[in-house]
Amino acid sequence: MGSLKLTKAQTDRIRELRSQGVGYRLIAQELDISRDTVRYYCKTHGLDGFAEEQMPAGTDESHCLQCGSEIQQPETGRKRRFCSDACRWKWWHEHGEEVMRPAANRQEVVCVNCGKPFSAYRSKGRKYCSHACYIRDRFWRLEDGREPYISPSKSSDLSKMLYMLFRIKYSTMISPLSLWESA
Repeated sequence: MGSLKLTKAQTDRIRELRSQGVGYRLIAQELDISRDTVRYYCKTHGLDGFAEEQMPAGTDESHCLQCGSEIQQPETGRKRRFCSDACRWKWWHEHGEEVMRPAANRQEVVCVNCGKPFSAYRSKGRKYCSHACYIRDRFWRLEDGREPYISPSKSSDLSKMLYMLFRIKYSTMISPLSLWESA
């Protein structure tokens, strides 16, 4: 196995996150390194095992995450994190977005149709800010004075031929948009 080339800041952050009970996958995502690199570092430095085992004493799960009241934990099964459904709902309503969709996984993209910037979550191929923009770009191109949509799967020669046929046919038809605007 090759040598690990982790910086001091990365190793300090790994130790800090493991002491908070964070798993290998989330640490790897935050530091933008592989999960196996994090796991190998933790294993060779005595930080392996379940993330809960790495948490310092006194950070037990005996208090509600929302209100802080004491929770009676069951003998078996999953440990409770909230004292009631109301606290659970309120906590997830306030913190859900940052837990389920961290900011590190968001990217700023510009809509192909309207040019408005929007935030896309883990979607490298997303081009539109809304379904309405997709529909407008995909099906209303001629009404907007642009070339019709041509699927990338079609060959360029076939696409050009279809475009010319569609353009000739369309120029002889009445536009539904022009009927709407005249009313």
